[in-house]
Amino acid sequence: MTEKVVTLYTDGACKGNPGIGGWGVLMEYGEHRKELSGCDPETTNNRMELMAAIEGLSALKGSCIVHVFTDSVYVKDGITKWLANWKKNGWKTASRKPVSNQDLWQRLDTAASCHQVHWHWVKGHAGHPGNERADELANQGVSELCGKSY
Repeated sequence: MTEKVVTLYTDGACKGNPGIGGWGVLMEYGEHRKELSGCDPETTNNRMELMAAIEGLSALKGSCIVHVFTDSVYVKDGITKWLANWKKNGWKTASRKPVSNQDLWQRLDTAASCHQVHWHWVKGHAGHPGNERADELANQGVSELCGKSY
């Protein structure tokens, strides 16, 4: 049996940093599409970028091959370059400081461990349809909280 291949487009938004934030995910599997979004009244852009990836991966049922597209270098580099060393060093950075957003990095690590994940960076606001929709969903998350459109 062939493993299911799913594509996730993720994005986070924050009005003020910290401030009101939202996250959005566009999920695609064959002809199927699902959209997710959420918000947080006091957060940062990086936390919302992480939440988008966490929520997208957590929404998957069963093990999949997943292509995650993010415009966040922080998320892509964190999961592909830094995470293994952070874990090895007791959740400390190379300069021996505590890892920012450790709680969410641990959740992302757990969510990703169930799948074969391929991480891709895309330039934000550059007309990539999946990323643009994820951005709209993230801003929709912000609007849910503050009642305004951004």
